[in-house]
Amino acid sequence: MSASNLDIVLINPNSRKKIYQSLGGSLAAVEPPVWAGLMSSYLRGKGYSTRIIDAEAEELAPSEIAKRVKELNPVLTAIVVYGHQPSASTQNMTGASAAATAIKSSNPDTKLLMVGGHVAALPKETLNTERVDYTCGGEGLVTMAALIDALKGGRSEDLQKVPDLWFWEKAGKAAYSAVSAPLVKDLDAEMPMMDWEQLPMDRYRAHNWHCFGDLQRQPYASIYTTLGCPYHCSFCCIQAPFKSGEKALGMKESSSSYRFWSPNKVLDQIEFLVRKHGVRNLKFADEMFVLNPKHVHGICDGIIERKLDLNIWAYARVDTVKEGMSEKLKRAGVNWLVFGIEAATDRVRANVEKRFQRDEVYKTVAKVRSEGINVLGNYIFGLPEDDQESMQDTLNLALDLNTEFANFYSAMAYPGSSLYRMAVKEGWALPETWSGYSQHSVDTLPLRTRHLSAAEVLKFRDQAFHNYFSDSKYLKMVEQKFGAPTVQHIKEMTQHKLERNLLKSSRIAA
Repeated sequence: MSASNLDIVLINPNSRKKIYQSLGGSLAAVEPPVWAGLMSSYLRGKGYSTRIIDAEAEELAPSEIAKRVKELNPVLTAIVVYGHQPSASTQNMTGASAAATAIKSSNPDTKLLMVGGHVAALPKETLNTERVDYTCGGEGLVTMAALIDALKGGRSEDLQKVPDLWFWEKAGKAAYSAVSAPLVKDLDAEMPMMDWEQLPMDRYRAHNWHCFGDLQRQPYASIYTTLGCPYHCSFCCIQAPFKSGEKALGMKESSSSYRFWSPNKVLDQIEFLVRKHGVRNLKFADEMFVLNPKHVHGICDGIIERKLDLNIWAYARVDTVKEGMSEKLKRAGVNWLVFGIEAATDRVRANVEKRFQRDEVYKTVAKVRSEGINVLGNYIFGLPEDDQESMQDTLNLALDLNTEFANFYSAMAYPGSSLYRMAVKEGWALPETWSGYSQHSVDTLPLRTRHLSAAEVLKFRDQAFHNYFSDSKYLKMVEQKFGAPTVQHIKEMTQHKLERNLLKSSRIAA
């Protein structure tokens, strides 16, 4: 094969049908691959040539991905396994693994890297189990640039100098370069915005609830305004790709990085999306957008000043919505805030490092709703201290709060999280497939608790979903706020019954 003029192909793998079942159709959002877009922007800024293949948005089969890669013939091909939020990385290994197998089967000489949250959590294991040449133990930006240079140089010994790289030695043994890549610190200068020009913008659509009252879900975009999170929730794996880079910067193991784009850079990107692509529905994908008052107010003030008409949703914590924020957020077009309420029982929450009180939940939800902001509550069943009574308390809290939407999750031990390390230490069963880490897959396997089996947790979660969305008080509230078509949409959503292998078994291992 002739030498390539293209430095790198970045692939967003396609896992949707496998991990969402029938919910992966028209109900699910189609998210732009934020990390692939940022990586392309970073690399192009350094002078490298890039191409993005968004296999999920284009609904490409593994064989179609392999065909495109073979035609493009890049120096390096990278499968980006980040997902639309941190917990989606591991489940997206389903599509990543299939893509890697197809690419290597089509052209064994393709130099193939896997990078992302799951990969950073388990870099050696990923190298050993997947058909790839390299894995990345960090966020990937510095590593990819150095790896392209090493491959162009053609000297295998140069791989030892590529930071955060796992690779195969000539003897067939997995090796690590033993050098950490520092985190990219100046986000404004090195990644001013995503590489939107390479993405199929006409294919992205918002979550169904994001557009309640006006079910026009396109155009849609998702951006980061920050990277990382200063909190340490036991079930979250967001910091997995950043730990190596934090170490390189001299940060303590117990600390977590939290990096910002300036409000002006964020606003320039938003205005570009509005003017160039007609975007109105926008997601701030930050794990914790509503946190730093100066950052939040700076972005909101800019949106208001630039007269950008937006429908935004963002994540917040119950204890981070400060005085004056709600009114400003609403004026800027933040119509939805998503809160990780997780559990009703203080004991269960505190055990996973969520240290706010139940009365704070009621106060914060009431405060933001009084400003006209809709609330989505996230709830987790099956946290380590959960029993049937505490899970019922959580469902009762959700029904009492009666927020405009709710997500009900089973606790999962995602690689890179404290729960994963605890589960391994305790010898608790973990999924045997990557799709088993999906909340909605046929072979999903939640974490057991100290009091309940995985099957008991899953059964409760699935029933809670239907109880909430068929509750008469909830449906009445939705009709009053959003109209009859939205109620009908919700009723159609609840008709989707997820198939669960775990619940078919009469005997479930503890």
